[in-house]
Amino acid sequence: MATGDIALPTLDALLSSEHEVLALYTQPDKPVGRKQVLTAPRVKTLALEAQVPVFQPAKVGEVGVIEALAALRPDVIVVMAYGQILPQSLIDIAEVAIINLHASLLPKYRGASCIQAAIDAGDEKTGMTVMHVVKQLDAGDMIRTAELPLTGSSTGGVVHDALAELSPGLLLEVLAELDAGTASRKPQSDELASYAPKLLRADGELEWSETACALERRIRAYDPWPGTFTTYQDKKGKTRRLKVFPPTRVVDDLAGEALPAGTIIEQEGRLLVSCGSGLLELHRVQPDGGKPLEAKVFLNAQKENGLKTLGV
Repeated sequence: MATGDIALPTLDALLSSEHEVLALYTQPDKPVGRKQVLTAPRVKTLALEAQVPVFQPAKVGEVGVIEALAALRPDVIVVMAYGQILPQSLIDIAEVAIINLHASLLPKYRGASCIQAAIDAGDEKTGMTVMHVVKQLDAGDMIRTAELPLTGSSTGGVVHDALAELSPGLLLEVLAELDAGTASRKPQSDELASYAPKLLRADGELEWSETACALERRIRAYDPWPGTFTTYQDKKGKTRRLKVFPPTRVVDDLAGEALPAGTIIEQEGRLLVSCGSGLLELHRVQPDGGKPLEAKVFLNAQKENGLKTLGV
């Protein structure tokens, strides 16, 4: 049961393994892009190429859906970035176990945006956890984890792809342990858990009153989704969005703390922004309706309207 691209390497590994994949359950095809072209999840395409039956129920908890899944008589149900809440009637179907591959080192982050949360918090590592599925969100007993170091250049996209590649081996190890009856179970501590909710595009707006260090991490964490942006006034006085891309750099060798948050400082073509604490140098930005630009090119183009502040 999977929808997100993070599950592609794991599904591919299962299809190439000794295990029989009875079916793929994934979310319905959805409109994508400006032209709203109806697009299938990539896991669906992979499954169909392998002649695996694909089911795409809009509501996985409906009686007919549960009955059809039960008729498959699966030993194990593997869930990874599926995108629907599973009812207890579905959880009870698997003969051996229903397990979830979750993109964090539980119990620290539960929810949909765990990759972003770990980078945003400045954690030194993240990873994948294989756990038993229970009705409470991401709260099941843990079976096995795999760690991934985080660095000062880690972005949400890079970590997503690294965790995707880390997952197949981890899952195959767990399946072997389940088959042998040797899989461990470690209860989670609810006291150590935090919730990382699904992110919306609006969550990417940068608040320059935060520290430069925090904003540098946020820009990396939210790349490519939901992305980060600020606002500025064009020459007609209209407020427009400005996307901000990593990398950015915290600047310690210039004073700027006394300036209002969001104040632009130009130094030899560099675009620096005063934050609640420290300065942040931007390297690549994209105005609404435009192409990505080097920050100094954007700054030069805005000189005629006297751009002095971001986040207005």
